[in-house]
Amino acid sequence: MKKLILLSVLFAWLAGYAQKKPLIETKEEVTKRATEFFKASMTGPEGELYLFGKKNNIEGTYEFKITLGDRGKVVSVFVLNREGGTIKMQNMVKDAVKETRLDFKLPKNKSYSLQYKFKF
Repeated sequence: MKKLILLSVLFAWLAGYAQKKPLIETKEEVTKRATEFFKASMTGPEGELYLFGKKNNIEGTYEFKITLGDRGKVVSVFVLNREGGTIKMQNMVKDAVKETRLDFKLPKNKSYSLQYKFKF
């Protein structure tokens, strides 16, 4: 009985460990992974930002400087350029990007910035 409980606990621990986000530490790898993440998010039919754009009738191209911090959080989004669309749409996209959680984590107390252009 004790072995069964021990095995159950071990499997639960391994399952939880396997689901942890990978830690990315170099700027090049962070930029690459974040770019892939945002590209996938902008791709239909299931991308999160793609669906957001469809739902809110977003038009235009928005270039942002995005700062990422602990645990894959978007810490800040700064507008660099807007082509088409409106300021209201720009702010909606900016807020949606700010709420995004990436599928990897970063070292504690370290942040990385990258530029990305969102085309709707």
